[in-house]
Amino acid sequence: MEEITINRVTIGDLTRLQEIGKQTFYETFSEDNTEENMSRYLEEGFATEKLFLELNDPGSEFYFAARHNAVIGYLKLNFGKSQTELQDDRALEIERIYVLKEYHGQKAGQLLYEKAIEVAKQKNADYVWLGVWERNLRAIRFYKKNGFVEFDKHIFRLGDDEQTDIMMKRML
Repeated sequence: MEEITINRVTIGDLTRLQEIGKQTFYETFSEDNTEENMSRYLEEGFATEKLFLELNDPGSEFYFAARHNAVIGYLKLNFGKSQTELQDDRALEIERIYVLKEYHGQKAGQLLYEKAIEVAKQKNADYVWLGVWERNLRAIRFYKKNGFVEFDKHIFRLGDDEQTDIMMKRML
């Protein structure tokens, strides 16, 4: 099996990031959401201007997982004021870990997760936190297996649908 590599995303990768972001989000959530809500979220959440700002934000980092030079997944991290919610200087947020469905179970998600922990330790974070949709049982199991515990809930808007995310954290 070809090795999976993890590489930092640059502004020159914006189009590839947009493509993998839309594809993995759609694969993960389209069965449980309306086409209208999915289309609206994909258009807004992965708009070129939005990704451009995120890639240029010093408080955010993106990483690709690749095999055979093809991007198969990605990771988005936030620290400081760039975190979506807690904005704790002692924390690092994993905002997104997504892998193409055909690569599930092949360690890409685990490698992206391990990169997140490596970055958190480099930044001297005390803990890592994230939000995961309460109906995404596969992801919840993944995070629990990696030492995360539930500590709160928050609302995530997908189009006109308000969904509950479980907030989880892991102390470092």
